[in-house]
Amino acid sequence: MLNTRKTLIATGLASLLALPGLAGAADADKPMFTPKQMTDWLHLVMSSDRTVYTRMIVNRLQNKEKVIKASEHFEDEKALVLPAQMFRFGAEMVGEATDDFSYSLLSEWPINKQNAPRTPVEKEGLAFIAANKGENFYATEELGGKTYFTAVYADVAVAPACTTCHNDHKDTPRSDFKLGDVMGGVVIRVPL
Repeated sequence: MLNTRKTLIATGLASLLALPGLAGAADADKPMFTPKQMTDWLHLVMSSDRTVYTRMIVNRLQNKEKVIKASEHFEDEKALVLPAQMFRFGAEMVGEATDDFSYSLLSEWPINKQNAPRTPVEKEGLAFIAANKGENFYATEELGGKTYFTAVYADVAVAPACTTCHNDHKDTPRSDFKLGDVMGGVVIRVPL
């Protein structure tokens, strides 16, 4: 069942990313997906990969086996890349490869100020997901003369490594995170 689900997700994403303009494609042979479906599927893949890395690599090697730590200064300290950094590096690579979508990890309580919300939709979306556990936020916004479908999904503390890192960081604006808390949000944009 799990392999079938993975195959369906991979096939759906491959088909989806091949669509020119999503909802505007005129080719009747290609499946039509809404921007909401696209962002939901993209988030599912992103969230799954991030959770696997956090739980099975960082939390296991740092907190359980105490073999190696994760650090924002991973190169200098010969440490693991933090899950948030891994996510940002992936987003930067996607940004270099395509304009079909973009994503970022933002927070109302960012340790790194570059991860603070900048647009009204980002601010509204982060506030919404923090106040409405389990719900996503969807809106359209205009940026640089272009209209985007913007989706915001909760970024939840999935392992003790998440809360320890944020609560103990010298620059943290909030130090009371618990497992399962919304710590920020994944913002995905698709041009319309």
